[in-house]
Amino acid sequence: MTCLALAAGLLFWGGEQLDYINAQRQEMDLVTNTPLENAPPSLAFATVAMGAFRGLVVDILWMRADTLKEEGQFFDARQLAEWITTLQPRFAAVWEFHAWNMAYNISVAIPASQPDQRWRWVRNGYQLLRDKGIPTNPKSIRLYRELARIFQHKLGGVSDDAHKYYKLRLASEIGPLLWSEDNGLMPDDNAFFEALIAAPQTWEEVANDPNLAPFITALQGADEAFAESDEFVPNYFALRRTPQRFAPAAFQVIDDYRGTTALKRFDIFAKAHTLRNTWKLEPALMQEVSQMHGPASFHDPNVHYPFDWRHPDSHAIYWAVKGLKVASENKDRELTSHETNTDRIVAHSLQNLFLYGKIMIDEGLVRQPPVDEAGQEESGEPLMRRDIFLGPDLRTFNSYNKALLKILAKYKDDRMRLESLQNGHRNMLKNAVLSFYQAGLKSQALKIYNELRGRYPIDDFKVSLEQYVINRFREEVASIGINDARDQITALLAQAYSLYALRDDDGAAGCEQMAQQVYDHYNETLEPEYRVDLPPMPMLRYFAIGQFLNSGAYPPYVCQRLLDRIQIEKPELFEQLKQTGAELSQQLQESQGTP
Repeated sequence: MTCLALAAGLLFWGGEQLDYINAQRQEMDLVTNTPLENAPPSLAFATVAMGAFRGLVVDILWMRADTLKEEGQFFDARQLAEWITTLQPRFAAVWEFHAWNMAYNISVAIPASQPDQRWRWVRNGYQLLRDKGIPTNPKSIRLYRELARIFQHKLGGVSDDAHKYYKLRLASEIGPLLWSEDNGLMPDDNAFFEALIAAPQTWEEVANDPNLAPFITALQGADEAFAESDEFVPNYFALRRTPQRFAPAAFQVIDDYRGTTALKRFDIFAKAHTLRNTWKLEPALMQEVSQMHGPASFHDPNVHYPFDWRHPDSHAIYWAVKGLKVASENKDRELTSHETNTDRIVAHSLQNLFLYGKIMIDEGLVRQPPVDEAGQEESGEPLMRRDIFLGPDLRTFNSYNKALLKILAKYKDDRMRLESLQNGHRNMLKNAVLSFYQAGLKSQALKIYNELRGRYPIDDFKVSLEQYVINRFREEVASIGINDARDQITALLAQAYSLYALRDDDGAAGCEQMAQQVYDHYNETLEPEYRVDLPPMPMLRYFAIGQFLNSGAYPPYVCQRLLDRIQIEKPELFEQLKQTGAELSQQLQESQGTP
């Protein structure tokens, strides 16, 4: 009887503590059973009535969602996945499935003739992970890995018919945040990111700054759109982009403050604020990632430049690095497949940036109405009007090689994973030798070739550098596709120009001849119905000249010597380049509708 009385008393006392315990759980954000919204009555009743058995409900919903996915009913599966994430928000697999379903399945269910609608679903997929899944599961590396994979494969890859549209949309949405017209700071300048890092992090800091308060007050008085602090920054960008949407007095405020310290400081704050709160990109980590993996100077490999954050692979590396940082906090962890695949994403994205890291975009494409990610609008014609050109960025090789060697050391005791990673490394070194040699950077090509022979001694590497390049070139043109053909031709022409600038006329003529051979081989080998037409040769020459002049690998006097020699000794080529430039400029003006 005494024991029963004691048990009853303890149960009563425990019940009295329940309200306090629940309050503590709420304060510590440990509550996962938030009520469902817009759920059918049967599901709502089941989750409330079953209480502790809600996990069973999740299992049933999960099996049903998987069945719907297999049947191709992606929209219904999406709705079930939303309920599952609400029932068990710390179940990482659901977030992963939900994001993948939207980005890959639902998006391609929409015809390729509607790329803007496809883009909405792709963006919904990565935003779900970035804005909801990861904040709810900040220590789940599989979510960081999946987010990085969407950027790398879905946006950065070529498997989707609308992949060029995705690249243009990403560039158009984040591009305005990457440089400061008022400050003269450019996205390839580390000083720009240092300014972003130093910018205030909250609206209260800015609003209470006596140097910025008059500017903010003036805009609020000029147009009621700036009355709410939550909408001030998005409307500021909209005002700078399309002033006709606002009262004339609002843009007059911008003109009145143009060139002042107040406008410069607010502009930097607005960009940093949008990166942090909308894109979930922390400027300090962006700079850290660039210093770790960014393009390296040819003259000093320890000097790194910022990533081009318009490129999907830059975002893939950012989220992969962030996930690896989270994983490394657990010193006693085992190396899971999720961590291995996250390491692979870093390596593959660096490889992609080496091959396709330079972005050339007709700027008229990224200033048309569809914007968003804090740029708003989202109406109007589809953004894409012309092609986007991605060229190699050889400056990324040292960063790739350094990262890969570190990954190889990490998995040195896992023979299966190590062998797979070594195969990828060997193939990348083989491609890099050819790329550097074709660009006229023979000393770097020889250095990479020597590393290749030292690490992977096989018969193919026992010949001289020149003979190896000839053998590789024959392999490349044997079965060539549109991207390979364009890249090969541009790289060969860039090499020809570099040799011409250095007065190696025979070598330059040889590279030009090889470029023409690749061009002719591509056009003659494939039947017209299976062939995507290459740009005209004059346009490829124009791109190759730009690639050579902007590569950062050659001193300014070499670039100037090239232009002088072309103008004096090859006037017909000089006129052709001028004409191509004028045609591209005309296309730009027509796309913008401006004189």
